[in-house]
Amino acid sequence: MTALKAETPPKDKMTFDEFMTWYETAEGRWELHNGVPVRKHDPTKGQAERARHARAKHRVVQTLSEAIAKAGLDCEALPDGMTVRVSDEIAYEPDALVYCGERIADEAIVVPDPVIIVEVLSPSTAYKDLTDKLADYFSLPSLAHYLVIDPVHGQITHHYRAGKEIAARIIPPKTAETLTLDPPGLTLALDMLAT
Repeated sequence: MTALKAETPPKDKMTFDEFMTWYETAEGRWELHNGVPVRKHDPTKGQAERARHARAKHRVVQTLSEAIAKAGLDCEALPDGMTVRVSDEIAYEPDALVYCGERIADEAIVVPDPVIIVEVLSPSTAYKDLTDKLADYFSLPSLAHYLVIDPVHGQITHHYRAGKEIAARIIPPKTAETLTLDPPGLTLALDMLAT
């Protein structure tokens, strides 16, 4: 593959490794969808991130971190900016995630084996978050929970492994105080997640 300018997305499909090499110098934030780099929050298409979305993401990471500390687990919550490799042609950058076990290196940009992934809905990403990403994330054997948070309506959709199947439950606003995610054994305060 020929060298590309960092601000120019490639015209040919890329493998995960090619994408990550290109992404190291790319401007903005990108994901790899079926071998094609797709920019997240492209301001030229009216996709600039709004304060409501940024605040919701911040609350999610804060809530996850507090629950991990309270449970005394060997896990870490990380905000958006970290990449999750789904396959050789698919890589996403979720709004928040939790992994457990050995701490990843400070220079790492890819998080292997996430246990919890969270996406905060926005008009430009809602469809993909609820369809493609749902199936793709659960193709990862490590994933136990996928939370989709609607910051406008305060609703949380909790997708989780139930034996060999993926189950889902919708938690309407202000109908529950906590949500237990086991594994890894976290209890989240819902008033912080969905307000």
